[in-house]
Amino acid sequence: MISSLRGTVLHAASGHVVIETGGVGFSVFVPADVAHTAVPGESLQLHTSLIVREDALSLYGFGDRDELEIFGQLLSVTGVGPKSALGVLSHLTVDQIAEAVTAEDDAPFRRVSGIGPKTAKLIVVQLAGKVQARVASAPAAATAASATVDQVTAALVGLGWTEKVAAEAAAQSADDATDAERESVSALLRRTLAAMGQPTPAQGAKRG
Repeated sequence: MISSLRGTVLHAASGHVVIETGGVGFSVFVPADVAHTAVPGESLQLHTSLIVREDALSLYGFGDRDELEIFGQLLSVTGVGPKSALGVLSHLTVDQIAEAVTAEDDAPFRRVSGIGPKTAKLIVVQLAGKVQARVASAPAAATAASATVDQVTAALVGLGWTEKVAAEAAAQSADDATDAERESVSALLRRTLAAMGQPTPAQGAKRG
C-alpha cells in the first residue's frame, strides 16, 4: 500500500499531478486545490490511497490526512466511487462536508458534478455520526472577519473558481491581511486575487 508520496512535481493539470520520487513518476489524482497550487519543479507531499480494480491501479492524493480520511468515508457511501469522492473534495473542504452532514443538508453535495439527489442524500445519511463539524466560539471581530471571507469566497465562486479553492484562498488572504482589509470585502477580494496571481481564472473554466 502506498500511503504517502514526497517528491518533485513533474506535471500538474486539472485533476492530477505527476510526482517523481526515487526516479519513478507517479500519476496521482488530486483535488482541484492541490492541482491548482502544485508547481512543476517544486517538492510536494501527499497522503495517498491506492484504489485497486481488476483493470487498473489508481492513486489518489490529498494535502492532509483529514482529507484522506474523509475520502475513505465517502467511499463507504452507497453509489460513491473514487472519482465522485474526489469531486466532493474538490468542491468542499473537510469542515464544509462535516457541517453539511451535521446539519443534514444535502444541497452542497448536489452541487458537485456527478452527485445526484439520491446519492447526495445517502452521503448525509450514511456519514451521520461519522463526521462532526468543529464548533468554536469566536469574538465579534473574528465573526465579522469570517463574514467578509464568506463574501469574498462567494465573489470568487462567481468568477469561476470552485467553492473549496475560493474558500481556502480567501481564508489565507485574511490571515495575511491588515485589520482594515479584513473589514472590507473589496479590499480583501483585491488581495486574494493578487495572491492567486490573476484577476479571473486564466483558463476561463472552473477548476475541478
